[in-house]
Amino acid sequence: MSVIGPDFISLQVSNLESSAEFYQNYLGLVRSQAGPPHAVVFETKPIAFALRDLMPGTELGSGTQPGLGVALWLHAPDTQEIHDKLIAAGVKITSAPIDGPFGRTFTFADPDGYLVTLHSKA
Repeated sequence: MSVIGPDFISLQVSNLESSAEFYQNYLGLVRSQAGPPHAVVFETKPIAFALRDLMPGTELGSGTQPGLGVALWLHAPDTQEIHDKLIAAGVKITSAPIDGPFGRTFTFADPDGYLVTLHSKA
């Protein structure tokens, strides 16, 4: 037996509804009707992506960056348009757009400080 590969990605967030609205409004993600009451699952492919309430003992504001050491990349054909929308909303861009092997690529910090990279080439 062996592992096939990633099948589900979930971020713990400090305010579920606020974070879900951020991902909907700025990244265009669509909520799935599936999912437990403590989470918002989005209709993403090929890997499911969700946000969930904090688990007991988790403190995102403890001074360290959440997800440190983990790279979260999402494919978005219109990365420049999303970048411009995030800039206009005052969202922190941690890596300016560049053109490289993964197309137009940039990184931003979500409401909890998770670093998310968007790239335009699948």
